[in-house]
Amino acid sequence: MFNWIREEIKTVFEKDPAAKSILEIFLCYPGFHAILIHRIAHWFYLHKMPLLARLISHFSRLLTGIEIHPGAKIGKRFFIDHGMGVVIGETTEIGDNVLMYQGVSLAGTGKEKGKRHPTIGNNVVIGADAIVLGPITIGDNVKIGAGSVVVKPVPPNCTVVGVPGRIVAREGKRVVPLEQLEHGDLPDPEMQALKCLVERIAHLEHKVNELAKEIEIPFKKLDFKSGEGI
Repeated sequence: MFNWIREEIKTVFEKDPAAKSILEIFLCYPGFHAILIHRIAHWFYLHKMPLLARLISHFSRLLTGIEIHPGAKIGKRFFIDHGMGVVIGETTEIGDNVLMYQGVSLAGTGKEKGKRHPTIGNNVVIGADAIVLGPITIGDNVKIGAGSVVVKPVPPNCTVVGVPGRIVAREGKRVVPLEQLEHGDLPDPEMQALKCLVERIAHLEHKVNELAKEIEIPFKKLDFKSGEGI
């Protein structure tokens, strides 16, 4: 027992530069409290005492603002930074060395029985307010950007952003360091598509203007703000 408590404390120091002391972690880190209480609730859940397990997890929710169903399977060195608003469903499975920020939901998509929540691999980072829905698998070393909604499986070594989530980096291209998720440096797929569209329009406009000069027809450029020719 003391070994995994020591391991959880070490994980907090590794993943949160704001942590200053062991006493501070014990007193002021709801993510740390939530995972310790979950380990206890999960033990009772595995030993066929679901009501007691739920009562313990409910107490944890009141104390920390983090809701983890006692049936969820969580690996080693799991850390929730800040933590408020996190929801982890009953059939969720989380691997080792996973970092999660506030507001994350690992949720189901309906009232179906059986496996209905995500499976998260090892060394995964999930940004604030991200949502992962359904019995999908998120591979090892995946980064999910803040506010993303992921509804399809993600292969290992990818970065996912957007609504719905899109893979914007794969197998070493545009790598984000594993220990952190640089939210301000993530690519925006929608903006990239709009930029390509604007560049294409400008190119076509130039070609049409050249053709108009060749046949001596005046060509009016479009004012995209007003929608009128100038």
